[in-house]
Amino acid sequence: MMRSILNPLIITIFLFSVLFTKAQMPGNRGQMGGQNMNMGHFYGKIIEAGNSKPLEAVSVQLLQSKLDTVTKKRKDVVVGGMLTTKKGEFSIENLSVMATYKLRITAIGFKTIEQKVNFDLNISAAKNGDYSSMLNGVDKDLGNIKLETDAQQLQNVTVVSTAPALTMNIDRKVFNVEKNINSTGGTAVDVMKNVPSVNVDIDGNVTLRNASPQIFVDGRPTTMTLDQIPADAIASVEIITNPSAKYDASGGGAGILNIVLKKNRKAGYNGNLRASIDYRARPGFGGDFNLKQDKVNFFASGMLGVRKSVSTVTSNRVDYLTGANAYLTQTNGPVNEGIFAFGRLGMDYFIDNRNTLTVGGNIVRGHFNTNDVINIFRDTVSTVNIISDKGTRSSKNTGDFHNYGSTLSFKHNFAKAGKEWTADANYNYSKNNNTGDYNTQYFYTSNNPKTPLFTDRSTGEGTSQFFTVQTDYSNPITTKMKIEMGARMALRNFTSFNDNYSQFGGVFYLLPSLSNNYKFNDALYAAYTTFSQQFKKFTYQLGIRVESSDYQGNLVSKNQVFTTSYPLSLFPSAFATYKLNDKEDIQLNYSRKVNRPNFFQLIPFIDYSDSLNLSVGNPKLVPEFTHLLEFSYSNQYASGNTFLATAYTRYTNNLITRYQYKDADPNPAKNDSVIISTYANASRSYTYGLELTDKNKMSSWWDLTTNLNIFNSTIDAGNLSGGTTNSQFSWFAKINNNFKLPKNYSIQFSGDYTAKTLVAPSGSGNSGGGGGRGGGMMFGGGSQPSAQGYIKPIYGADIAIKKDFLKNNAASLTLQFSDIFRTRVYATHADSQYFLQDNERRRDPQMVRLNFNWRFGKLDVALFKRKNMKNEMENMQNAQQGMGN
Repeated sequence: MMRSILNPLIITIFLFSVLFTKAQMPGNRGQMGGQNMNMGHFYGKIIEAGNSKPLEAVSVQLLQSKLDTVTKKRKDVVVGGMLTTKKGEFSIENLSVMATYKLRITAIGFKTIEQKVNFDLNISAAKNGDYSSMLNGVDKDLGNIKLETDAQQLQNVTVVSTAPALTMNIDRKVFNVEKNINSTGGTAVDVMKNVPSVNVDIDGNVTLRNASPQIFVDGRPTTMTLDQIPADAIASVEIITNPSAKYDASGGGAGILNIVLKKNRKAGYNGNLRASIDYRARPGFGGDFNLKQDKVNFFASGMLGVRKSVSTVTSNRVDYLTGANAYLTQTNGPVNEGIFAFGRLGMDYFIDNRNTLTVGGNIVRGHFNTNDVINIFRDTVSTVNIISDKGTRSSKNTGDFHNYGSTLSFKHNFAKAGKEWTADANYNYSKNNNTGDYNTQYFYTSNNPKTPLFTDRSTGEGTSQFFTVQTDYSNPITTKMKIEMGARMALRNFTSFNDNYSQFGGVFYLLPSLSNNYKFNDALYAAYTTFSQQFKKFTYQLGIRVESSDYQGNLVSKNQVFTTSYPLSLFPSAFATYKLNDKEDIQLNYSRKVNRPNFFQLIPFIDYSDSLNLSVGNPKLVPEFTHLLEFSYSNQYASGNTFLATAYTRYTNNLITRYQYKDADPNPAKNDSVIISTYANASRSYTYGLELTDKNKMSSWWDLTTNLNIFNSTIDAGNLSGGTTNSQFSWFAKINNNFKLPKNYSIQFSGDYTAKTLVAPSGSGNSGGGGGRGGGMMFGGGSQPSAQGYIKPIYGADIAIKKDFLKNNAASLTLQFSDIFRTRVYATHADSQYFLQDNERRRDPQMVRLNFNWRFGKLDVALFKRKNMKNEMENMQNAQQGMGN
């Protein structure tokens, strides 16, 4: 009854909100605080005009025109300065990006130079709502300055407001996590629940436009899963629905979700401390710290959390047997408890003004226990009689996981603005191990035992190693022409074993026929080039990516080898944008992508956590190839208001899809048949849809973002036994409200609705951690629908209330309440000539969590003042004594 009332109510609220936004006049945004604006950084190099030799001990002063309160007249005041180093370099930090400056360069024997300088901010990005891209201009390279050269006039600075919760460009959306209080104290899974275009099921599986995207961290693929990344460590999430040739072709056209972690390069120190507790009395602690002094920027963060997750599951299935039908009902309530820790450490070393070396690493550890009891009720109905029985299957699973990552990066900025070269190497290592004990027994309806008690054990362990090397070069040939190129190598190695045992006479005996030892390695080599050019209102970008991949798997326990090799594949991309006016743009883009099967889809061990719904990988899977086409329209129709509409289509060959079939029980001790869940290559699939995103400044205290995705998905699985062509029209809606209230209170209210949908047509683009089985880890904790089925409608709402307090609002308390109407039920349906099955799962409804956050720091360059040089001139000493921010 509750669902039937809320279903149309939520739809009505969403549609009303979309219509209501068009009738509102936006309020004015507040300006940035002075402290936040003092992030500007000028640097450069002084050379001799004749021979380009660097000049040491040249006086570099930065002056600003200010009003003298005594004389009531304006005068130039020194706000920063230094003497150049032996390399002729200078660097002046903690400057207001709002101001216009005069740069004065003096040296004995050389002509004095004075030139107007300010910060080149990306004004066009600001107009498109992408304030993050605009603020990339706060680090300004003034280039090689020759003392005899005329001064160069730079553009004036434009002042903008603080970054909103969502900024939009035609090629990507940027979600500001700092504004998202619903995810405070949680993980990246909680963040994704509020990101437009992104759908998250109750197990934390993420889809983008009904397909599974690649997960990146700081622009690179990762072996970490979303639930291993703390929400409080994330600065923003970039949603790239159709990446250009610059990015990996992987992901099957589902796009990229790039998680940008927090890091601050402002001189001084800053950080925060966090604590949380939920209504199950499970605490969490965390914090991060950043310190920049001279040439070193040090950053660190950590998190420790205790978790408890409770689910309720109901499964109903009809098996079509020879001469009879078997009706099966299962109910269970798994409880998962554990502890999770995350740590990150790194530093930037500024070799000089134009060369930066970055080294960093992260570690993730976790230990979890899952206890469950499955109650089984079965009636076998034939024309002759009805045979009824029941059973119980108790399980206890223990698992541990480890993830280690490291990064080494180098960046060189050329004197020419925007011209740069980067090179980096990344290494990730993951390992997990798990043990499961299972006790199964069947009874007659009279409760008398029908079978003896069967005791089984399963142990598994898996490791993954992921090594990547990448280099990128960018050169703006002119102000309207740019070329980019790069190369990448990625190597992966996986190992996994799974041993199954049965107990006889109190002793566990290995069952070789049910055990597996598997390993594989693959290699990917890629290179790309993109070229872009602007003609008045028209801009285009052409790109080509070349990739060669090789996969080899070895099922050691059965002496079987599987190989898949693509010596050379081309992945073109093309983008064309036309600026209708200052507020409106249209764009057409195309790209070709690939989705290679991941570790869990390939590994052929059998998951026995549910003896009636077995799961197994398929090492014979081949990659799927996708053609993706988008047409977008963007309109900045008012200050703080943006509308983005995108029509898209996606066509895929050799679709990787979930697939269920009926087969004999692989356990030689049993004589019955079972339903097996796996992955298979269907013939093809195609999807077309329309996505609408509207970001509105309803008033000075209310921001509203609405997202609507209407689409049709078709899966052609006629090549699979029992498979058919399955087509489904569906839609997905998400709404996010942010309210600023008096006395430093703020509220976030969000809701989402997903209509009846085909299962996501492709597998995950993120390989995640290592192998090994462990209580449903393979398929997200339970049996899943296949190409023969669909997901039933699911919807829910979340709310969070935040209170800022202490001086400068340095501390905050946030109270979160998820699934407030207890409506999120993940229900699936699957059917074929062998069976009909319905599953319904609910996980952690109406979760309540309280979070505390305290921010600290002193962003004052005077704390780390440079030592005065021996030959410092008297006027420079006076300037430093009177220097202000």
